[in-house]
Amino acid sequence: MIRLESDVLVIGAGGAGMYAAIAAARDGCRVHLIDRSLIGRGGATVMAQMTVAVALGEQCPDHWEHHLADTLAAGRGLCDPALAQLLCESAPARIREMDAWKVGWARENGHLKQVHAPGHDRARCVYVDFLNTGPAVSRTLRAQLNRIDAIRRIGDVLITDIVVHEGEAVGAVGLHLLSGETVALEAKSVIVATGGLTRLYRRNSGSLNMGGDGYALALRAGAELVDMEFVQFFPIGHLAPRMIGMDPIMWDPFRYKLGGRLLNAKGEEFADRYGQAEAGNYVLTRDVATYAIFKEVEAGRGSPAGGAYLSFTHVPEAELRLAFGPVIDRLAKNGIDLTKMPVEVAPIAHYHMGGVRVDAAMETRIPNLFAAGKAVGGANGANRLSGNAISEAFVFGEHAGTTAAARAKARAASGWDEAAAAKALALFNRRGGAAGVPNTAALLVELQALMADHVGPFRTEDKLLQALRRLRQMQRELGPLPAGGAHYDMVCLDWFDLRNMLLVAQCVVLAAIERKESRGAHQREDFPGMLPEWELNQRLSYRKGELHLERAAPARRAP
Repeated sequence: MIRLESDVLVIGAGGAGMYAAIAAARDGCRVHLIDRSLIGRGGATVMAQMTVAVALGEQCPDHWEHHLADTLAAGRGLCDPALAQLLCESAPARIREMDAWKVGWARENGHLKQVHAPGHDRARCVYVDFLNTGPAVSRTLRAQLNRIDAIRRIGDVLITDIVVHEGEAVGAVGLHLLSGETVALEAKSVIVATGGLTRLYRRNSGSLNMGGDGYALALRAGAELVDMEFVQFFPIGHLAPRMIGMDPIMWDPFRYKLGGRLLNAKGEEFADRYGQAEAGNYVLTRDVATYAIFKEVEAGRGSPAGGAYLSFTHVPEAELRLAFGPVIDRLAKNGIDLTKMPVEVAPIAHYHMGGVRVDAAMETRIPNLFAAGKAVGGANGANRLSGNAISEAFVFGEHAGTTAAARAKARAASGWDEAAAAKALALFNRRGGAAGVPNTAALLVELQALMADHVGPFRTEDKLLQALRRLRQMQRELGPLPAGGAHYDMVCLDWFDLRNMLLVAQCVVLAAIERKESRGAHQREDFPGMLPEWELNQRLSYRKGELHLERAAPARRAP
């Protein structure tokens, strides 16, 4: 067994995890930054290619209160006002700190350039460029990590459980993928920064390690989850032809600037059938666009890959190059010529508003257990405002690192308990081979298809109940123990992934069944209206192997 000890343990090394590690270390703590992939190269931040919402007021007057008002409006009454305020009020400091670290925000006439994104009342969003905002952010944070000796970066470690003793988090255990050895990580504070759950869906914009690991870790440790029914789907995610090295949600600014035409298999524009004609401009809201594409596919008028066509063939090449010159060249390397061919697009799982329930210090109801970034639920309510994701990673990461460091420095020792750790490590007393073990790869594919077909953007009670029954059956088929265990044993790794994914999927489905209305990203075809009596948050806990749901009115912002 590998044994390691630190003041602060950060699980997940995307944007939020890296920022948390930096903040904890500069406050004087020894930090272990753990990820199942390469440090700073997994998760969602490195894949983002769009904009970052922040009320800088560089090019037009702005204030974080205006940003907050837009965030609360997008959340449809369900935002945690303390978290939403923290996000909007602290974002300018984080973006300026990143600017001082030479991230390379785009500039115009000596000011950080800001653009107008959907849902904002003014031009507010900064970016590096339309291809490299996420990669530039991740590269900058990695460079800062490399300057700090107090941070030990460890990749290829899959955390399987958080260790809790006498009601407090004292560390975690996991599996070193290269050697197959178990790992025990003692810490005074633990931060979960593992991102969201988009891997639950067949079509998604996230990386392969976005399977809801952090939600499952926190839930089994005794923390609560909140707003799990709210999964945001991006309506025109790239579907075909194959495109490598580019964000699947990149088509949004193309449509916004150039008026790309959505066409069905017959070459017809179809938005007017669903109450919102486009007339050559990008005017469809995301929910209407998602609904229209789904209905065209259902009616047998979808594209060959199961979506719709997005066409720019009516736009002159000079105009395309003027708006998106470098992008056009990058598309050409993928064999895509927008002057001659359409692309196929379809709704894809893009973001999750729910997550671990925390207070304004980013601490869960389990002392010394914190969350950051996308792992946090509550700030965005029923729907996330465009551009808030990277701001959220910066702000919540930095704040979690600071508060976790303060907690760690106030403790003489972690409180690590061998007996408590042994309960988590007992899972590794696993079978020696794969005989009798279900086909875990097939179960993963089935899970993603089940969630896409039954728990997608438009839901009904019948489909949700079917999904819940099958998820519970799949959990029984998976069994209580993993098989194998040699280095990079994929059966073993898939088992641990399914252990988390099946639990988190049931959280999404159970919350979706219970919310009998349509609000934000949760749309019920059998309950199409938004109802005032459902202005409630749903919280999930896990006790004795069972999920428990309760409802509570959202907190209100102090006048």
